[in-house]
Amino acid sequence: MVLVDGDYCPDADQTCLKWIDPPPYQNLRCAEFASPAKCKVPRQHRRFCVDRNEYAEPVAGAEAKDALPAVNKSWTEAKSLCEVRGARLCKETEWEFACEGPDMKPYPYGFKRDSTLCNHDRTDLGGAEEKLTDHRAPISAFPACVSSFGAHDMIGNVDEWVEREGQAAPHRSSLRGGWWLPGRNRCRAATTHHEETYAAKQVGFRCCADVP
Repeated sequence: MVLVDGDYCPDADQTCLKWIDPPPYQNLRCAEFASPAKCKVPRQHRRFCVDRNEYAEPVAGAEAKDALPAVNKSWTEAKSLCEVRGARLCKETEWEFACEGPDMKPYPYGFKRDSTLCNHDRTDLGGAEEKLTDHRAPISAFPACVSSFGAHDMIGNVDEWVEREGQAAPHRSSLRGGWWLPGRNRCRAATTHHEETYAAKQVGFRCCADVP
């Protein structure tokens, strides 16, 4: 895990200067955001630990760096796997801060979208659901896809389960970071319509923990 320690902005003004896609997808992928971003409310101090990499299951005979992020885990399964480790699922705001850092960067690497740095913007998807082509990359494949706190692959590769704060079951689940498709691969975007039992070939997670 890596330490996240700093002042988080609950409401950031991140203005897109140029959208990539035509209508009706014009608010999906932003080529460049205005820099610096502005915080519209008082900041809140946060201190916690987050997994350096997406949760991966070891492969027999392979080195740890070649492991692929685990997928087909529901929110409930992900929560249990984190708790077995003495950790927990990240809260939405924790995940967000670990991704964007104190500078409120829309992408962990900065303000301009760059699909060479992280595993996203793939168009050879194959099809929906079980027909989806598996384009997961090993956890060491994109070393430049790293946040200012040292967390890797927080956008792209696989979607990551987090816990929605202030919500009751079965609405505690949220997905962050997007996966390898051309989509909402940025730190503040979220998908919240999947229930806690949902699992899919592009859905993974990472864990967080309190600092003793």
